[in-house]
Amino acid sequence: MSRRPSPQPPSRGRRDPAGRRRDPARPAAFGDLGLRSLFLAPTLLFAVFVALPLLALLARAVMAGDALHQLTQPIVVSALRLSALTSAAALVAIVLVGTPAAYLLARGNFPGKRVVDTLIDVPLALPPVVVGVALLLVFGRLGVVGRWLHPLGIEIAFTTLAVVLAQVFVAAPFYVRSAKIGFAQVEPELEEIAVTLGASTWQTLRYVTVPLAWPALVGGAVLSWARALGEFGATIMFAGNFTGRTQTMPLAIMTALESDLQTAIVLATLLVLATFVALFLFRWIGRRFGDVW
Repeated sequence: MSRRPSPQPPSRGRRDPAGRRRDPARPAAFGDLGLRSLFLAPTLLFAVFVALPLLALLARAVMAGDALHQLTQPIVVSALRLSALTSAAALVAIVLVGTPAAYLLARGNFPGKRVVDTLIDVPLALPPVVVGVALLLVFGRLGVVGRWLHPLGIEIAFTTLAVVLAQVFVAAPFYVRSAKIGFAQVEPELEEIAVTLGASTWQTLRYVTVPLAWPALVGGAVLSWARALGEFGATIMFAGNFTGRTQTMPLAIMTALESDLQTAIVLATLLVLATFVALFLFRWIGRRFGDVW
């Protein structure tokens, strides 16, 4: 008696780049082959366009051979210290104010929500110089708020505080946008279960909502810090370019270009490396934990 062949499980096929199962009997769609071949050249061209200046900058810094000596220059040390201080202070302010704003925009409904949401994103599109002029009109000595602070002996424009305010203005949208996505992805049922089990509103927020949204919060904070570190236009308009007080790394690069090109190259290279590390961490968080932007 002949054996009946055992049934073979249906072929699952391979996964396409989007992660979907592909039937091996179906021919590849035009989007799988034709579009990828068609779009390869412009993609490579754009990648080269972005990479070539950065590689040239890194190569020039390495070929000089005295990068360590340049890092000890007073203008570099002062700019590094001030940039680290102001960007950290800006990030703290952004997280403290941006987290409640992101949660409210993601989970709440209130009159004017779309207007507020749009206003928070406006700095993404505004030229930084315009931001600097606007801040000067508000916090300058004759500004809307500054005129009331000046008689009290409080000066904001052209101080270190002005640098922090400029960085907060331009960098906050990056954090709020990412945090909003993180809070929106938290299932409301999980919060309801926590409340049912006796957790208060703050306990639910602390032990359920924030931990689940944590990857998006961290990713947004990293991206926001990188943007604050590289801020230039709003800073020079609102805070000026004073060594040790408002001269951050981007402003120090502009100053060094007038007299010491190698110092400017070293500072620029440090900014490129810091930005690359921040973006790499941001992308890693997105791949590891899901969408954060």
